[in-house]
Amino acid sequence: MAQPSSVIHFSGHQHFRNRLALSILSGKHVRIDRIRSEDKNPGLRDYEISLLRLLEKFTNGTIIEISVTGTAILLKPGVILGGTLQHDCPTSRAIGYFLEPIIMLAPFAKKPASVTLRGITTDEHDLSADILRTVTLPHLQLFGISQGLELRIKKRGAAPGGGGEIQFLCPIIKQAKTVNFIDPGKIKRIRGIAHAVRVNPQLSNRMIEASRSILNRYIPDIYLYSDVYKGDESGKSPGYALTLQAESTTSAIYCAEAISEPGVAPEDIGLKATRALLAEVEKGGCVDQKHQCLVLLMMVLGSEDVGRCRMGEPTSKTIQFLRDIRSFFATSFKIVPADTADPECTQLTYSCYGTGYVNANRTLA
Repeated sequence: MAQPSSVIHFSGHQHFRNRLALSILSGKHVRIDRIRSEDKNPGLRDYEISLLRLLEKFTNGTIIEISVTGTAILLKPGVILGGTLQHDCPTSRAIGYFLEPIIMLAPFAKKPASVTLRGITTDEHDLSADILRTVTLPHLQLFGISQGLELRIKKRGAAPGGGGEIQFLCPIIKQAKTVNFIDPGKIKRIRGIAHAVRVNPQLSNRMIEASRSILNRYIPDIYLYSDVYKGDESGKSPGYALTLQAESTTSAIYCAEAISEPGVAPEDIGLKATRALLAEVEKGGCVDQKHQCLVLLMMVLGSEDVGRCRMGEPTSKTIQFLRDIRSFFATSFKIVPADTADPECTQLTYSCYGTGYVNANRTLA
């Protein structure tokens, strides 16, 4: 048993996934207590327990102790194993909830990862499979993780029934590259995927038309793709969604999506996604808000050099993540306004000195 001083303590159920991922990467034991202790239904939820099971499968030698009431947990991390595994996610959260921590860990595993997850592919709380494929994975390429990095959407699954399936393939690296990404560039193209499952395929075209009615004012290079899944590949529940991404001349990517809601016309869903994308572009920076944590983590794990990245204002989740990074890796960020000449500019430049984290789990070839 480790000495109590080496156990990092947290309270509450927020930021649960990031803390578990940081613990496994840093090798420090973590104890999280008071998990919904005041709630009528206290303790861990089914999706959090499922995530713990997934992390246990993905690593080797990890010991997880959960208290009787489920309001406290102690995690003693093992080595990140990777390899081939399958996992059924509960329908209370989408696949994105489970895949995000895996994406943080997979490049530093012992073997290249091939993870198959089944469940809901798109919901309003978590990143959808489309955003993970078209936006999250290109962010990893900034850090030299590219060859063999892939996410395949085998089946779609809308809430509440699920029934979707995705396969995530990730190579292993020795060390993350230092990133220096401070020029956001100008938007040069917009891409999008409208998908409809177990509903009239015409609905995705209606979303595309509504979205184009706004986007055509800005740039000509717009390609919105209608993705229709039939039969067994379309999951168990009806639903549709529109995922948009805008790419700049320096490969900065902004994304937004909107999911079907009962009693709301597809045109309104298309407009909602489009407005969300424009709002994201207005915030600016080189990384959009949904991916701040991933990029900051990879900067900390980079080689022993100063990494810099320009982003919008940090979300409350990002602020807490920076504090947690300081607890686990004793690394702080220097955050300064990106453009001191422009008083209107809300963008910030984040810079830190990488810890020189080397993938020690990798089998020596």
